Formats: sequence, structure tokens, C-alpha cells
Amino acid sequence: MLRIPTLRTILGSLALVAVGATLLSAQAPVYSSESGPFRVVTVVDEVQDPWSIAFLPSGDMLFTEQPGRLRIVRGGELLPNPVPGVPEVRYEGQGGLLDVVPHPEFESNRLIYLSYSKPNEDGSEGTTAVIRARFEDDQLHDVEEIFEAKAWSSTGGHYGSRLVFDEDGYLFITVGDRQAPPALGEDHPAQDLSNHQGTVNRIHDDGRIPSDNPFVGQAGAEPSIWSYGHRSPQGLALHPETGDLWQSEHGPQGGDELNLVLPGRNYGWPVIGYGVNYGGETLHAVREQEGMEQPVQHFTPSIATSGLMIYAGDRFPEWTGSIFMGGLASPQLARLPLVGDDNRVVGRMERPPLLLGFARIRDIRQGPDGFVYLALDERTEDGMNRIVRLEPAEEN
Repeated sequence: MLRIPTLRTILGSLALVAVGATLLSAQAPVYSSESGPFRVVTVVDEVQDPWSIAFLPSGDMLFTEQPGRLRIVRGGELLPNPVPGVPEVRYEGQGGLLDVVPHPEFESNRLIYLSYSKPNEDGSEGTTAVIRARFEDDQLHDVEEIFEAKAWSSTGGHYGSRLVFDEDGYLFITVGDRQAPPALGEDHPAQDLSNHQGTVNRIHDDGRIPSDNPFVGQAGAEPSIWSYGHRSPQGLALHPETGDLWQSEHGPQGGDELNLVLPGRNYGWPVIGYGVNYGGETLHAVREQEGMEQPVQHFTPSIATSGLMIYAGDRFPEWTGSIFMGGLASPQLARLPLVGDDNRVVGRMERPPLLLGFARIRDIRQGPDGFVYLALDERTEDGMNRIVRLEPAEEN
């Protein structure tokens, strides 16, 4: 006989779920910070190479797995099946399925955007590409490519691939230098506007080029380019109050950078910088050059910065307005407060960094609950990793 659960039974079950979640948080390890203790709570585990996290208005969490899977976490549970409709990816080196962001008007148009390393016909080369699709019934529909970078290479790294929408609905896309040899100096493709290597790009949500982009109408220049002279831009975030676009990128051996990205500016790679080549030989003849931007902050030795976030929640009030950067080579969560009237000055970095030595951090996102979510890259043999969140310890 079919038994229909009573309201009392349903409420009891929900209460058990809540109690279970509370017990899970209470048992999570506690870490210290200048602002007080916090817990690291596992959200999902046994996921392969997670690269990016996004939240939908429904409360669902999406995340990408580099081998080419888009996954859904609903009600705290990882759904067993990946989302159908994801394009083929070049899963090699640093490539694969990379960033995921919902459209700012997702509730009405159901659009999500994915960046990935796109293979050529025989898989011998790849480039950075972006698709958009309608996300309905847990599937991708009407998939269309809206950006393909002129950055084809047989190398497996420096795809960039971070995506950010600004308050006017423009989509920003990072593209790495694709590991072109830095010895090329001013002849390096990151200094050449005729390709997308080493650039931040700005497009409309359907792939069209905005008429006010800085290089529109310039002969030989790719019109989507917003800034250039970047190396391996793996972090991108919009300041929630000022609208400023912040970006972090890997230097070589030292010289990681935090940049305020401004239209038409040249950020100098590989002509200027603060790192050295792998092996220790000098890369840059000078640290500064007229017409090339200085980083707001640089990191030597390198932390291999990854995800980037500006915290605007209320669960960690003392963190509000701080930039957070994930570290890969030096596993950590770096916190840098933005200060000054224009929020463009970086204050004293928290020392020691949060979660120093805990795990390689690939992505950082603020959840709708105000907690901080991290995608970990723990370098396990099978690539299996976790997504965790940070919660104030005193809340549990």
C-alpha cells in the first residue's frame, strides 16, 4: 500500500537533515584568522578536478570538472549524473572544462556560460572558447559558441578562461599567453593586438563586440580586446561597489600579479615583470617601462594565484571589501583588504595567510548564504578532490 507521508513526518525529516548539517559543521576542523576562528566544512567530495563554482537563484550550486563535466549540487547533495550538452574539451595539461557563470538575468532567460579548452579536428591544438546555453530540466539547450580566441597552440597551458559579467551586462573573458616563449620580448604575441594571447576581452552577452571597446576600428587589432600584456590570468573579479575589474595572474618563477584592469592598457608581459625564468635566469631587462602598467601588488616568491573573489557578505563582517586569492604552488587563501576612498589601494595582507598549507585552492566564490566556498586541487593520484565552505566557528 502506498503510504503518503504526513506533514509531521515531513517536518521531522527536514529537522533531521538540519540536525545532520549542524553536526557536520560542528565536527569540522577549526582554523584561526585575525578576525576569529572559522570552520572548513566539506560540501561535496569525490569530485574530479573541480575548476569553478557558480550559484543559481534557486540555491543550486553548479561546478565544472576539468575532464568535461558540469555538475549540480541540490539541497546539499551532488546529483549523480552530469549535465548533458557540454561541448567536447581538450582535457590535457591545464585544459578542460573551466569556468561557469550564470547570466545576470538568469531567472528570466535561463542562460549559463562555460569556458573551455577547445580542440581542433585532430586534437593536436587547442584554444580558449566560450559557449552559452539555456539551462532547463538539468540539461543544456540551444548551445552556441560566442567566443573563440585566436590563441591556437599545441601547448596544454595558459588558457586563462575566467568569466565575469559587469553591472552593465558585458562579459569579460581572460585568455592566457598559451606558453609562448618569453624570450620573444616585445615580439611576444601578448604584445601583439592581432591575436588574443595574453588578453582580457569584453563582449556583449551574445558575442557581439561593444562599439566602445578600446581597439575597435584600429587596423590589425582584435576588437574584443580590453587589455593586453598578460601571462596566465587565472583570477577575475568585479568589485561589487565600485564596479572595478580586478585580475590575478601567474608570473613565471615569482612575479605573480594582482592588477586593476583598465581599458586599452598594456600590462607588460614579458617585457617587464618581477619574476625569473624557470631555472633562475633573468627574464626582464627592466621592471618598469613607459606605456606599461605596474601591478597593484606582486608576489615573489610565487604563490601561483588562482581563483579571485571580493567578499561582500555578512557572515564574516571583518572580511567585507577584502580581495581573496587562492594559492596553488603555495597552498593558501590570501586576504588583501582594499582601502582608501576609491577602494583601489591594497592594505596589509593578513599574515600568516589563511589555510596556509591546507590545500591547493583552484576557485573561490561567495555563496548566497554569505559563506566562502573553495574548489580544492589536492593533487591526488586519481584527481579526486573536494568543494568546501568556510563558516564562522562561533555560529555552530
